[in-house]
Amino acid sequence: MSDFVNNFWSNYIAAGTVLSILGCMLLLWLTARKRVPSDADNTTGHVWDEDLREANNPLPMWWVGLFVLTIFFSAGYLVIFPGLGSFSGQANWSTESEYGTEVDKANKALEPVYAAYDNMPAEDIARNPKAMAIGERLFMNNCSQCHGSDARGSKGFPNLTDKDWLHGGTPEKIAESITKGRIGVMPPMAAAVGSQDDVKNLANYVLSLSGEPHDSVRAGLGKSKFTACASCHGIGGVGNQAVGAPNLSDKVWLHGYGEAAIVQLVNAGKHSAMPAQEGRLTEAQIKLLSAYVWGFSNAPAAGP
Repeated sequence: MSDFVNNFWSNYIAAGTVLSILGCMLLLWLTARKRVPSDADNTTGHVWDEDLREANNPLPMWWVGLFVLTIFFSAGYLVIFPGLGSFSGQANWSTESEYGTEVDKANKALEPVYAAYDNMPAEDIARNPKAMAIGERLFMNNCSQCHGSDARGSKGFPNLTDKDWLHGGTPEKIAESITKGRIGVMPPMAAAVGSQDDVKNLANYVLSLSGEPHDSVRAGLGKSKFTACASCHGIGGVGNQAVGAPNLSDKVWLHGYGEAAIVQLVNAGKHSAMPAQEGRLTEAQIKLLSAYVWGFSNAPAAGP
């Protein structure tokens, strides 16, 4: 992997580019100087298919001219634009700056569209069909890859259509999650729980909190082991939105259901991340997107 985090390949490609241009110049120079001996009829003596003879004519001037122009164009391009290692070119052009310019231009053109919702509460935005049409496009382009086109999520990706929120389900909290992103970390807890048999007992106790099928004997033995988990998940496993700890007393299972899945989480822990959209989306876009997501679990009545 070290080859991909240093300048070797960049310099390798730059050297190859320069040598290729120099090679083209050398080839053109040698071709112009060298004269291949020919017979009296101006042929090289090579014959194919009995009567096809190779003539010894100079290169057409139009071809030579295009060859020379290609060399000068290549050299000029590498002076103006990036192409030689870390050299950024005289124009200081980059795909990142070009993309940023295009995004800024698009956002400026869309400002009047979003301005109509600047002073509108999220609850009212969620009742506005035009605003929700925009929110749907924002969701499809930026969120559906993880949460699904129907926002119901999948294993490891929260369902946004229910009332189960890790960090809070108000429009403000949803906007905060979209803007800053979220990092979820559950450390491996097996050492704090005890033996693997204790971990299984704990898993059954966790299942019992939501009334899921479980071994009641093991659940009784695992209750005392839950003290290692209560600092985050709360007494009774009701969760803690302040730290994003899931509610274990409902029937929502983000990372898998059943004894085996819980044992795996206790043993190995879990690290998950939602990327921050700040910088990618404007404040106005995040506001509409938050109202759209809030509407999944609150189903506001459509406005006029």
